[in-house]
Amino acid sequence: MTKVALITGITGQDGSFLAELLLEKGYQVHGLVRRSSTFGTERIDHLYQDPHTSPNLLLHYGDLTDGQALTNLVLEIQPDEIYNLGAQSHVRVSFDQPVYTLQTVGVGALNVLEAARLLNKTKPVRVYQASSSEMYGDVMQTPQSETTPFNPQSPYACAKVFAFHQTVNYRRGYDLFASNGILFNHESERRGETFVTRKITRAATRIKLGLQDTLYLGNIDAKRDWGYARDYVEGMWRMLQHDEPDDFVLATGETQTVRAFLDLVFGQLDLDWNDYVKIDPRYFRPAEVELLLGDASKAKEKLGWEATTDLRQLAKIMVDHDLDLAQREKHNKAYAQQA
Repeated sequence: MTKVALITGITGQDGSFLAELLLEKGYQVHGLVRRSSTFGTERIDHLYQDPHTSPNLLLHYGDLTDGQALTNLVLEIQPDEIYNLGAQSHVRVSFDQPVYTLQTVGVGALNVLEAARLLNKTKPVRVYQASSSEMYGDVMQTPQSETTPFNPQSPYACAKVFAFHQTVNYRRGYDLFASNGILFNHESERRGETFVTRKITRAATRIKLGLQDTLYLGNIDAKRDWGYARDYVEGMWRMLQHDEPDDFVLATGETQTVRAFLDLVFGQLDLDWNDYVKIDPRYFRPAEVELLLGDASKAKEKLGWEATTDLRQLAKIMVDHDLDLAQREKHNKAYAQQA
């Protein structure tokens, strides 16, 4: 019997990789997308163009903040699994839009859980909640595991802590199969261009081809545990195949500074980032998170999951993609000038 999954945030980085994975496994995949005057489906367009996957991919307009409409959708499509990946996911932006961030990240997760609770009365459903390493904030121990206390340092992180505890509460209070995936930084060629890793690879490749002169960054000494998003969605899926609902850290177990990532990216292009990078105070957070390092031993033991892509490999994947993008951009620019 075909399994049915609902993914909120399906047009994002994680949502697109997860949709690919589930479609490969024979799922029927439903995705929740926000209505906009412009299309934002670039990351999943290739799935629609593939005759093998397109019949099993269905999109629905909706918003995580609209609890009634979300419940109606869940009761209509009767999913076996719900993956809540939708959110205002930019930490720095959360300081500028704290209320909106809480509504989408915190209340949005609660709306998903409540919809699942109602469905669970008549049909078993499993819920994955996208938690974040940002919840650890000003870390109280290193490395961080499932038992490390949270100490959030941003509106985004505070909202994620709320969503985490609500997920645990629904698991305990309503016997709902609901699991938190505490994912450390995971990047890819599909990462949004305002996030630091993609901002770096996009700028470096444009600089290489003479399309850009300078890259402005904030705290380049911040340390993060960076993995590849394609690896991490496999972990999400495995959490919902596990015998019991639980909370799991997904991480590489290695930490590197933004400065080190600059070295890797510009080095692949035979450039010295010191010649092009300038520090802009506007990109510093009001409250900084200096060090994140995850301990994913529980996920390895219970789920058989571990990260398979190191930071050097990740940087190459992203640079190769963005160099091709920059080459096309340069070609189009030259063509427009000739026209």
